[in-house]
Amino acid sequence: MKEKKTSKEEELKEEDLSQDQQEVNAEEAQSCEREDKIRIKELEEELAKLTAQSTELNDKYLRLAAEYDNFKKRTAKEKEELLLAAKANVMKGLLPVFDNMDRARDCLDDGEKLAEGVKMILKQFDSSLETLGISEVKALGEVFDPEFCEAVFHEDVEGEPENTVSQVLLKGYVCDGKVIRHAMVKVVN
Repeated sequence: MKEKKTSKEEELKEEDLSQDQQEVNAEEAQSCEREDKIRIKELEEELAKLTAQSTELNDKYLRLAAEYDNFKKRTAKEKEELLLAAKANVMKGLLPVFDNMDRARDCLDDGEKLAEGVKMILKQFDSSLETLGISEVKALGEVFDPEFCEAVFHEDVEGEPENTVSQVLLKGYVCDGKVIRHAMVKVVN
């Protein structure tokens, strides 16, 4: 009987322990659940913060892209206007030359007047080019310079210094130090 009593007592103790364990497990579960809720709330706040930051950065990107697009359009328009102004400026300088060419055509019957008119027109044309900052490459009698001249022919001439331009076949022009067209020349070997 004593054994039955001990076994019953043990069963009761085990039941009490089991209940205590269940209560502890329930408390731990509630504690974990509270911690999980707190962690979820923190994560939700962090997600909201990152979402707002992402939206702000995307907005900045879109504004920057729009500004860049406007910049490209504006510079293209300015470039086009600048090119048009440059063309107009060149033509404004050349129109008097063309006017005088028309007048020279009226003098075709008188050879002397025509020759004089052509000389005046060439002088006026040179003046117009100078106004635009364009100058002729001075090559005749100078040492051959490949930066400004292109040797088309070579010739042997006694008494002339070697590598000297003996004849200009086609004039070259420079605009503010930049070669527009190389002078085509004959060079002494």
